[in-house]
Amino acid sequence: RAATGVVVTSEWTRQQVLTRYEIPAGRVHVAQPGTDRVAAPPRPVRGRLICVGTLGRHKGQDLLVEALAELGDLDWHCVLAGPLDCDPEFVHQLQIRITRLGYGHRVRLAGVLTGEGLSRAYTTADLLVVPSRSETYGMVVTEALAHGLPVIAAAVGGLPEALGSAADGTRPGQLIPSGDPAALAAAIRNWLGDERLRDGLRAAAGKRRSNLRSWEQTTQNLANALTAHLRRPWVGVSAASDQDEGESAR
Repeated sequence: RAATGVVVTSEWTRQQVLTRYEIPAGRVHVAQPGTDRVAAPPRPVRGRLICVGTLGRHKGQDLLVEALAELGDLDWHCVLAGPLDCDPEFVHQLQIRITRLGYGHRVRLAGVLTGEGLSRAYTTADLLVVPSRSETYGMVVTEALAHGLPVIAAAVGGLPEALGSAADGTRPGQLIPSGDPAALAAAIRNWLGDERLRDGLRAAAGKRRSNLRSWEQTTQNLANALTAHLRRPWVGVSAASDQDEGESAR
């Protein structure tokens, strides 16, 4: 209540703030994160999966591994990119599960990827998987789409908003129930086995690139939020986000 204005990263988060706190709606503004425009090369051979984000329970990498446990009969490899030191016990249990499944050669914990390394990981992947249990927006989704990479994501928090749709209304990926490894396994199986589905989602991802938000738009939205309160007694503007929103795999 003390803040003159609040800036959040998604419309979903804005609604959460308005529901949880006694703040007038006019004080809460959205500035969705932008993306850097990149070249989108042709996708490589199918079956190269990538999951980007801090390795921790809220990001749901354990759900992805459980889903992959049902797909041992298919040809795939998966990279889990992100910091390994934020939740060491979670990472330890994840490694144990991967070993017990005999997936040491198929699931790679890549650690932190930034800059060109992260961009290269997107361009050499075939599909981004976002199995998060919670997410205020999901910058990794728009980062992947900027590379023309389709997405399978949990329908939680701001992820549907980040996934969005192309100008013609086509969705550049699939949304699945949160916390449901069986649904995730089914979606990945369909992706790997249905060439027509892959082609359609790749085409939609390519179209979605053209209406992704730029950082200039994000900056302008933030400036608009600040300007809206210049004539009011200044107290401060706070930014609401989760602990690693905007950090991707960093």
